[in-house]
Amino acid sequence: MAPQGKVYRGSVKDFQGFDANQDAEALYNAMKGFGSDKEAILDLITSRSNKQRVEICQAYKSLYGKDLIADLKYELTGKFERLIVSLMRPPAYGDAKEIKDAISGVGTDEKCLIEILASRTNQEIRDLVAAYKDAYGRDLEADIVGDTSGHFKKMLVVLLQGAREEDDVVSEDLVEQDAKDLLEAGELKWGTDEAQFIFILGRRSRQHLRLVFDEYLKIAGKPIERSIRGELSGDFEKLMLAVVKCIRSKAEYFAERLYKAMKGLGTRDNTLIRIMVSRSEIDMLDIREVFRTKYEKSLYNMIKEDTSGEYKKALLKLCGGDDDAAGEFFPEAAQVAYRMWELSAVKVELRGTVQPAGDFNDDGDAQVLRKAMKGLGTDEGAIIEVVTKRSNAQRQQIIKAYKAHYGRDLLADLKSELSGSLAKLILGLMLTPAQYDAKQLRKAVEGAGTDESVLIEIMATRNNQEIRAINEAYQEAYHKSLEDDLSSDTSGHFKRILVSLALGNRDEGPENLTQAHEDAKVVAETLKLADVSSNDSSDSLETRFLSILCTRSYPHLRRVFQEFIKMTNHDVEHAIKKRMSGDVRDAFVAIVRSVKNKPAFFADKLYKSMKGAGTDERTLTRIMISRSEIDLFNIRGEFIDLFDKSLHHMIEKDTSGDYRKALLALCGGED
Repeated sequence: MAPQGKVYRGSVKDFQGFDANQDAEALYNAMKGFGSDKEAILDLITSRSNKQRVEICQAYKSLYGKDLIADLKYELTGKFERLIVSLMRPPAYGDAKEIKDAISGVGTDEKCLIEILASRTNQEIRDLVAAYKDAYGRDLEADIVGDTSGHFKKMLVVLLQGAREEDDVVSEDLVEQDAKDLLEAGELKWGTDEAQFIFILGRRSRQHLRLVFDEYLKIAGKPIERSIRGELSGDFEKLMLAVVKCIRSKAEYFAERLYKAMKGLGTRDNTLIRIMVSRSEIDMLDIREVFRTKYEKSLYNMIKEDTSGEYKKALLKLCGGDDDAAGEFFPEAAQVAYRMWELSAVKVELRGTVQPAGDFNDDGDAQVLRKAMKGLGTDEGAIIEVVTKRSNAQRQQIIKAYKAHYGRDLLADLKSELSGSLAKLILGLMLTPAQYDAKQLRKAVEGAGTDESVLIEIMATRNNQEIRAINEAYQEAYHKSLEDDLSSDTSGHFKRILVSLALGNRDEGPENLTQAHEDAKVVAETLKLADVSSNDSSDSLETRFLSILCTRSYPHLRRVFQEFIKMTNHDVEHAIKKRMSGDVRDAFVAIVRSVKNKPAFFADKLYKSMKGAGTDERTLTRIMISRSEIDLFNIRGEFIDLFDKSLHHMIEKDTSGDYRKALLALCGGED
């Protein structure tokens, strides 16, 4: 089953006490007479390995002179029939059938071709080619060449050779050269040298390419996936992204494919069947664990909610179990989480989308704004053009020039001329970042009720300098300290977290490995995941835990969270979600996500503000204003990586009028 020295990670194993003749007889009886015993068929077939099923087919032929697959096709129907029949084929013949179906008839199922050829090993590819020839008497390469075109066809042909290098010894010089060649073939070239992408991604070993991707991130300041999206297009782009994903983690690739097959309205049953069958004896346990880690629900439960009848029962048997408790890890998922923390430590240049305007003239802009608001009606387009195309520092100069030229308060005039969402956006842009954050915090604590999500978002993501500036702006605007308002409006551990963050005293130094190990032990003990408990009281542990998350530097916390994974085989974010609740949980999760990848944290909040019915315009406006000169360009990149759609596209679809026009100007472009 598993290669020597490797732990078996499939969900379907050889059946103990297997007897091919006995199983053949049981299946014959299940299909004999009027109707068929579907429960007996699915129980037997899903609990035998593929090798054993092949033996059952042979025994059935010997005993009854009939073809078992033909009988199953006759007796069963629909999706259940497709699933059971797929399980009866040897893996190579199953892949051959899928590819034959993908290229037969009108149109081509490119997604099926991509999934199979991007994910199979050299040996699996060679077995597939041989099985295709045996089953259909045709050459697979010739059929694919006849049904595809361009660079997509060329990459498929390269993958079909099954000739990827398999040497585990990696040359550092060649890693650096390949990363440089990829950068020069795409980002640094007018046009794109697709042949270089095809050669490197199609031939180099998996271990080598993982290191190339790390090196590429260092020299390009962006992951290879983002460059592929920017430089390539169509099916070729999708194929290359699938290759990269499979190089990084096949389990993660298939978890994502399964999730997309079931999310939303309708189910992509062909994809669901193909993956559940083809991975059931390879890495289904890894896929299950990554699925739960990534989507915070078990694969088992998603199948259960999305399918029905015998089809559902058979899929659940192949799944092999329910991983319902968030945060539990098998080795594959723990390694993925550990790697995520390593990647988060790579220095990436943060870029805003709003830059200072060249040839800036504060008096000229003040005149344009005055003209836009004078007389009957308001020229919103002119206001948007000026305000969104100037940096915050330039907007402050325009405010002064407007006062000097007209003796009027620009903010008051804008407030009287604009209304609704556009007014909030434009007026927010005219405040300094510290004034804007202070105003958002004040709104979150004043009146009945408290908007804890705003308090968490701002306090957990701002650096020391930004926090100190917010404190000053808050005192100046409201004549009381931010700390006092936070203290009077919140309570318990949540209050302690916010007050600690409001001090702006986070350490800014590098990691300390010895201290990180000790801190990881405190985190593990607090979350009740340590093997050995300390003598500290519960209150003392919680105080130390809070201090670690609120005062340690980001580089140090990254190391703490990696040590935590090594120590417990859990990821800290999921452990916090499982063992804490309410605002305390949300605040700690926000800190962890901010440390891991701040642009991804904001991308997630932006997506949630627009998905589903209605739009959370307060969150959308707040993030677009506050990140526009810091990291909105990076947020755009994370958004498309996470959700397969651009921020620009989602704003365009979810908002309207001048508010949309202003948001799109801040967004700064379509990805």
